[in-house]
Amino acid sequence: MFSAAVLAGGQSRRFGQDKARFVFRGRPLIEWVLESLCEASERMIVANRAYPEFGLPVLADVKPGGDALSGVYTALYHAKQEWVAVAACDLPFLSRDYWRLLLERTRPGVRLVAGVSAAGFAEPLAALYHRSLLEDIGRRLSEGRLRLQSLFEEHSSVCLPWGELEVRFGPELFLNANQIEDLPPF
Repeated sequence: MFSAAVLAGGQSRRFGQDKARFVFRGRPLIEWVLESLCEASERMIVANRAYPEFGLPVLADVKPGGDALSGVYTALYHAKQEWVAVAACDLPFLSRDYWRLLLERTRPGVRLVAGVSAAGFAEPLAALYHRSLLEDIGRRLSEGRLRLQSLFEEHSSVCLPWGELEVRFGPELFLNANQIEDLPPF
């Protein structure tokens, strides 16, 4: 069992409109992500605006001002399970099988599980976080250390190589929509 949170708190400046509600292939982007997380025992949206149409709890940042790290903190703070899947609202190619694979790689002592992108970096907004990270993330927020990648560098983590992920899930797995043009045509 795991908890799940979709982060939808960004300003969408480059996108030009609310990314979460942008209709992609007939559904809002956030619905694609929520569907990938449908096996979670609880799901929530972390955002500083209302999203009543999705029928899930929408939680404002507990410690605002820390960008995505504030969203991760809020997800861990409210989660009921030890493992929390955290995903950005603009990753429509995530799937149930992706989250199942990450969950298979959890083990005692590991605090983070993520896939590695084609660029060679862990994908922090398509990852599993252990709730034991809450205190450390809170401290980082207080100190202004907001870089998510540093969590993977400083804590025990399992990172699945891009080659394995690309073969299994395709090259668009981590495609995120910073601009409308980033999304592939139908």
